[in-house]
Amino acid sequence: MPQNYIEYKFTVVPKDPWEEILFAALQELPFESFESNENSLMAYVPEALHYDNFLKTISLFENTAVSISFEKKTIEPINWNAKWESEFQPIEIGEDCVVRADFHPAQGKPYELIINPKMSFGTGHHQTTHMMLEFALKENFKEKRVLDMGCGTGVLAILASMKGAVSVDAIDIDPWCIENTNENAQKNDCSTVNCFLGSSITLKTPSYDLIFANINRNILLEQITSYSEALYTRGVLLMSGFYQEDIVSLIECCNTNGLSLVEEKHRDNWRALKFIK
Repeated sequence: MPQNYIEYKFTVVPKDPWEEILFAALQELPFESFESNENSLMAYVPEALHYDNFLKTISLFENTAVSISFEKKTIEPINWNAKWESEFQPIEIGEDCVVRADFHPAQGKPYELIINPKMSFGTGHHQTTHMMLEFALKENFKEKRVLDMGCGTGVLAILASMKGAVSVDAIDIDPWCIENTNENAQKNDCSTVNCFLGSSITLKTPSYDLIFANINRNILLEQITSYSEALYTRGVLLMSGFYQEDIVSLIECCNTNGLSLVEEKHRDNWRALKFIK
């Protein structure tokens, strides 16, 4: 069954540098996604992983140099479509790609991704997804085998399929994401996208020419070894979901696992990295 999420909306005063410090602390908890905007930091955790006094380990709340307040509410998956339709606008990625919903008119781009999310992360609006799509637009996917790890809406898997990937495995731990990716793949006539419920332990060795992993720092650090083992020699790993201050530990982990950094992107303080095995 689709799961509910708990949404935290944090207001941090002063914002700099404290919001980034708070973000780093929140990553130690089982939040699955974050979104920073001008006035607040949003964080989402599956209701099943939430508990009383969820934030008690974060000592930053006791720091008198900063004021942190938050609002908390339950987000039911069934409400996401209404929110989406009322708020979503098409977003262009470079000159050749647009991410839009099926109720938006076609724009005549070479790659038009029709994405209707449920409670899934990945529409192109968030900085990390935007950077991953930029990376993907530069890649040659012809006859390649691809993995989208933590697929969310399936937007990355769908673009890889559109660009000629012979097979795209889309994996997520959330049944709602798998259902959403299946629906979006069908809307985009992407028959090479195959959806699987699971985690990195389901990976076969080696199986892929390219892996997308837009998750978060903690999960990436846990799974980089599996990604490297699943890549063919000269395979590509594209990662995002983390801040500038997370890069050193991620690069060290990748280097230890035979992956070399070849390119970096940034939007605001979010980062995306490209590695080659």
